[in-house]
Amino acid sequence: MVLANNTSTRRPPSSARRPEAGSARRPSPPRSLGTTIKAYVALTKPRVIELLLISTLPTMFLAARGLPDPWTAVATLVFGTLSAGSANAFNCYIDRDIDAAMRRTRRRPLARDQVSPRNALIFGVVLGVLSTLGFGLTVNWLAASLSLAAILFYVFVYSMYLKRRTPQNVVWGGIAGCMPVLIGWAGITGRLDWAPFVLFGVVFFWTPPHTWTLAMRYREDYAAAKVPMLPVVATERRVVQESIAYTWATVLCSLLLWPVAGTTLFYPAVALVLGAACLWEVHRLLARVNAGKTGVELRPMRFFHWSNAYLALLFLAVAIDSLLV
Repeated sequence: MVLANNTSTRRPPSSARRPEAGSARRPSPPRSLGTTIKAYVALTKPRVIELLLISTLPTMFLAARGLPDPWTAVATLVFGTLSAGSANAFNCYIDRDIDAAMRRTRRRPLARDQVSPRNALIFGVVLGVLSTLGFGLTVNWLAASLSLAAILFYVFVYSMYLKRRTPQNVVWGGIAGCMPVLIGWAGITGRLDWAPFVLFGVVFFWTPPHTWTLAMRYREDYAAAKVPMLPVVATERRVVQESIAYTWATVLCSLLLWPVAGTTLFYPAVALVLGAACLWEVHRLLARVNAGKTGVELRPMRFFHWSNAYLALLFLAVAIDSLLV
């Protein structure tokens, strides 16, 4: 707080002052129930949840070697949604200063004062408790423990520590986004095996290049918010080179599922085609860097959108292959 200089003109006592015309702050108009509900839903980041569920359901197909038990599958998806919503609500609470500083996120509920920080925090706690108890009582306690671990890791390790301190934030912070495959497998089998850890590895290696290409597009936003994403602190060439390395690791890890899980030939065939397309796109980024392209001319969002499709189609292949066994 900046204190007034002692040499400034003394103001009259508050009782003698009168507000200037139009200077009084008008109270914000009351929000409708629908607007309030939309704000709380937005706190959960539904688009992020969709991506998490894309990896959860096919993993349950693989664990069941066919159609999973409908009740268990529905319960896992419902409480998985609450779990992810809890983590995202906590993230909105922690990152409210960052969100207000970035053009991409300044329309989020806390940045627009649609939800108070206190209510957002309570909302995150309630969703976390409901998801953990729901998993434990309707699925199993291993799934509940993994779900709770994912929330705690995302909140305390990624949001509160890694994100603001290191360019490797999304590398290690991405572990939380890998947990749904373990939760889905545990929900069906009640245990963990090598197959879900292979899928865990796929999501782990996929996350950095996917996130970094988005950060390349919004580099100025992250710089303004003082978030040390790799594209903020490194050259575009280095970002693309590291993205290539992680993409190769993603594709190679995806092929490991064939011998580890004993899939049919359908899965590795699809994984090879999708992987080749993904590698083509990321190497095109390097070609544009070598050609002297920078900024928007690099077209990093093209790889970002393709990586979304890659992960969705790869896990769809996992589900289909499970029905062919």
